[in-house]
Amino acid sequence: MAMSYDGLWGIGELAERAGVSVKTVRFYSDSGLLPEAGRSAGGHRRYDAGALERLRMIRSLRRMDLPLPVVRRVLEEENTPGRTGGALEDAVAGQLRALGSQVRALRWKEAALRSVQECRPAERADRLRLIAAVAVPPSTAPLARFWRAWLPPRMPAGSVTAFLDIAVPQPPEDPQPEQVLAFAGLNALVTGDCGGSAPTQPAAHRAADARASTVLYAGLAEAYELAGTEMRLGRRPGPGEALDGFVDAYASARIAADTPAFRRELLRQLAADPRIDRYWELTAELTGVPGDPPEPTPGSAHDWLVAALDAEAGTVQPA
Repeated sequence: MAMSYDGLWGIGELAERAGVSVKTVRFYSDSGLLPEAGRSAGGHRRYDAGALERLRMIRSLRRMDLPLPVVRRVLEEENTPGRTGGALEDAVAGQLRALGSQVRALRWKEAALRSVQECRPAERADRLRLIAAVAVPPSTAPLARFWRAWLPPRMPAGSVTAFLDIAVPQPPEDPQPEQVLAFAGLNALVTGDCGGSAPTQPAAHRAADARASTVLYAGLAEAYELAGTEMRLGRRPGPGEALDGFVDAYASARIAADTPAFRRELLRQLAADPRIDRYWELTAELTGVPGDPPEPTPGSAHDWLVAALDAEAGTVQPA
């Protein structure tokens, strides 16, 4: 279809060339996204050749689900000399992030449904309720709140963040049904859906001040890492660098000497402290690869070190 004698198209001509409805062209015109070149003597809208390219750009941006305000910013930048296309780049990056979140949510929902499908019929209602209590995509905020309430109130923010990085497991991008179930169990555990309240912080972990708590948890993190290496090698709990670092963390926090008597008292206190083994069991199920041996967690490393302390105590005569 050729242009009219004045080099302009009517709204119907533009719609036909762009492959859209007249209603669509009118909507974008009324929104200010598609300027008119003028009006005919009868008051009809007229558009030039640039309107066709602009309309095609609008349609391309809308097909990417970009909202009208974003489309407007992209078009304004396109018509501004010297601009570098940052609006379009930001829009594409934002859509990619949103799409990634949607893909993660769909993967999570698929694994959740498979978890319900694969369990026994009598268990499906309870499992569905357990899994449905988890946000999609899953959020670790309830786990972080649990640990923030559990940690010493005087603990510096940086030390809290470092501990949370270790203690709060991240949901896998492409989970298996058993991993969805493990995360749902963690969510229920920390929100009280399992019928229990948050455990009391172990007495051995209660530091006197901010300095002591920082020293204690930094030392424990190093000891857990060393113990994890021993566990991956299949070594039984016993004396060594990991155990020495573990004891030193408590001794340094309390400004005490690492003596056989201190170790015996520490063992007694640790043995009497409350435990949250279920949290760490579920963490191992969540972060591990199905079919492979479970990766060490801070909880399992702690148990290994307490067992090492106990094994050492059995070989040391009282002072």
